[in-house]
Amino acid sequence: MKNEEIKIKTWLKENRPRGINLLQRIVQENSIRGNESSTQAVIIEKCRQLGLKLDIWEIGDDDLKNHPFFFCDRGSFEGNPNLVAVLNGTGGGKSIILNGHIDVVPVGDETSWEHDPFSGHIEEGKLYGRGATDMKGGNVALLLAMESIIANGIKLKGDVIFQSVIEEESGGAGTLAAVLRGYQADGAIIPEPTNMKIFSKQQGSMWFRITVPGKAAHGGTRYEGISAIEKSFMVVQRIQQLEKARNAAITDSLYDKIPIPLPINIGKIASGEWPSSVPDTAVIEGRMGVGPEETLASAQLEMETCLQELNEQDEWLRENPLKIEWFGARWLPGSLDSEHPLITTLIDSFREIKGEAPVIEASPWGTDGGILANIGRTPVVVFGPGVTEVAHDANEYIVLDDLFTASEIIALTLLKWCGVQDE
Repeated sequence: MKNEEIKIKTWLKENRPRGINLLQRIVQENSIRGNESSTQAVIIEKCRQLGLKLDIWEIGDDDLKNHPFFFCDRGSFEGNPNLVAVLNGTGGGKSIILNGHIDVVPVGDETSWEHDPFSGHIEEGKLYGRGATDMKGGNVALLLAMESIIANGIKLKGDVIFQSVIEEESGGAGTLAAVLRGYQADGAIIPEPTNMKIFSKQQGSMWFRITVPGKAAHGGTRYEGISAIEKSFMVVQRIQQLEKARNAAITDSLYDKIPIPLPINIGKIASGEWPSSVPDTAVIEGRMGVGPEETLASAQLEMETCLQELNEQDEWLRENPLKIEWFGARWLPGSLDSEHPLITTLIDSFREIKGEAPVIEASPWGTDGGILANIGRTPVVVFGPGVTEVAHDANEYIVLDDLFTASEIIALTLLKWCGVQDE
């Protein structure tokens, strides 16, 4: 082990209480959509202490809102800034983006939580709270990796570009704004909750809304009407068939341990206004997964073709066709070759720290990596300390040992990727 690596390992061990305190502090800040400012303030202050070059701005200009991949229904971003903090290199090395989102999803039913969702409660080596695993723990791992390098006087050749962005959970507007501001690099790491696995590919996704027509009638003579609810059952069944067919075509070994690589989730159904009436409309809303090598447009076409076939096969729908709308958030897919130097560098660092090979898989959900890769032309790998299974769930937590192990792996990756300036 090189001298720099020993210094980093020692520093992280000695400063473990400070790192835990930082994570606890930002978990205690409620940063659901539209309320990110107080958490960003903590991150900004930390970056100032590290002596990083700060760029703080409110997103939402015309360039962003008119971009073809801006998908966000948020009216205003005022008061909730993006942050980019740069550790300038000495020159001659590769640059890297460390991208983390600061927004979290709502807590849901608070009675399902054993502790206050924003308590930052610590018990048996785990820190609990909304965002602990998705992905404030990952953000802190990035900051600790950078601080371990800075505190030990290690000079990197390449630039390290830390990004704390808003609005990832609703489609990635924060990261898109950073790309449009000009931030690109030779590589990027996003520490989403991967259970310490390495995701070289990321699924994309998009939301859809299907309007199912019916014909109203009295419930006592329901045969005079056409139930939109009953027709919606047909639609759901056809969507399930489409999901099965799309997944049967997947041969990528990175999906071998994922039961449904590209899910089509029905998340909401609404219909009817009166128990004694036949409903004349049903609305189905859901999320369609998009493969790493697919485009959003090709996946949309498969869904639309599927529904058109149903229209043609059903007598009622031939005259009263289903209508589909693509709305709200969507995430671009992303893919990086398993032999790319960024992947192999991260794998080497993982082996050195853990003494074993990492698990390489494809992401089961979308990330901001698709924006960095497809629009920012920056190679992306997703690797983080969070627990995939508890993301967005009640009693969300992160394993603190994993947080510090991930930070050490990321720090070592920065040394290898960016290069170290000789003293």
